[in-house]
Amino acid sequence: MRITDTQRRARLISRHAVGTGESLTPDAVTARVLALHATDPASVSLQVIARSRTATLADIAAAMYDARTLVRVLAMRRTLFVVEKPFMPVVQAGASAGVARTLRTRLLKELSTKPTDPVIDDAEAWLAGVEADVDAALRTAGTATGAELSTAVPALRTAFLPTTDKKYDVRRNVTSPLLALLSAEGRMVRVQPRGSWSSRHHTWAPVDYWWPDGLPVIDEAEARVELARRWLEVFGPATVDDLQWWTGWSKGHTQKAVTALDVREVELDSGPGIMLSDTEIENAAGGAALLPALDPTPMGWKDRRWFLPDAHRPALFDTFGNVGPTVWWNGRVVGGWAVRPGEGVVTRLIEEVPARAVAGIEREAVRISAVLDGTPVTPSFPTPLEKDLRTGPATSVQ
Repeated sequence: MRITDTQRRARLISRHAVGTGESLTPDAVTARVLALHATDPASVSLQVIARSRTATLADIAAAMYDARTLVRVLAMRRTLFVVEKPFMPVVQAGASAGVARTLRTRLLKELSTKPTDPVIDDAEAWLAGVEADVDAALRTAGTATGAELSTAVPALRTAFLPTTDKKYDVRRNVTSPLLALLSAEGRMVRVQPRGSWSSRHHTWAPVDYWWPDGLPVIDEAEARVELARRWLEVFGPATVDDLQWWTGWSKGHTQKAVTALDVREVELDSGPGIMLSDTEIENAAGGAALLPALDPTPMGWKDRRWFLPDAHRPALFDTFGNVGPTVWWNGRVVGGWAVRPGEGVVTRLIEEVPARAVAGIEREAVRISAVLDGTPVTPSFPTPLEKDLRTGPATSVQ
């Protein structure tokens, strides 16, 4: 069976709600894209706003911090995501558990081999004691920042000392890597930030806030199968390489998960691919959409040529493969955008589009500017086009 790029774009439009102008809740948006990318706090909200004409910033905050139907988790590719609460145990076992093992091994190696202040004699015993103290301190506090936890547990301020004169080799506390480890193990969760909705200063809460009896335990191999199935529902038809890249799994784990599923081989315009046997290929036409930096749609596949020509990649991605804000029309990336302080959303096209597309892009820029209401948004990983728009001469849709 052959699946063309046009058919894949139609499914992307329908499945990912890209330019469809729907009225969706934050939970519904999250389900449509499987997992919101959460490295940039502001981007989490913008991913929802881009796909829902009715969801508000208050709705998103309520789902994450009041109803707690959405959970922030360190998972695939050691990256932060926001997922639906029922899906969290699958992500935890299928992705986060492997990440946690890597982080624990790395931290123990550093504690055992690097000079520290104060000196640590027994890395495993020291780490076990600090973990227990952090768990107890967080349960007592309810929620706390990393700085507050390091005050309650002074051992968190233990520092790795520089061993070279390199600029990047500086004194650094154990706080961040240890808290990241505990979050990857499903023991604590990043919750509401201090400050505005776009703040990067998150607080932490015990995982008991979501699961009083503890996070449900799932077999890791079974969880990988379910995670692969859900990914193919959202991102298929695709390649096995796409799945492996998105999950961060080994080739062996990826192949085993795919083998356990009811999939059929298909021929994509780019070569061999797979999809779930019950996949339906929609015939959808999308409108304009302004997706934020690190959005789960452009970050969903390793090979993006079917919706983004290679010639445009240097302007829209940084050198590490992080995508910036993108302008979409009918399932294709046709430009980029940025938030200019004092002006709101500004855009630039890198492909010719019909006049109705230009009008639709302008409307989206106005709509998202109104949601931001003057809030400055700067991606953690600026890309050439985004940086040029944000800091260069005033620019509008061209």
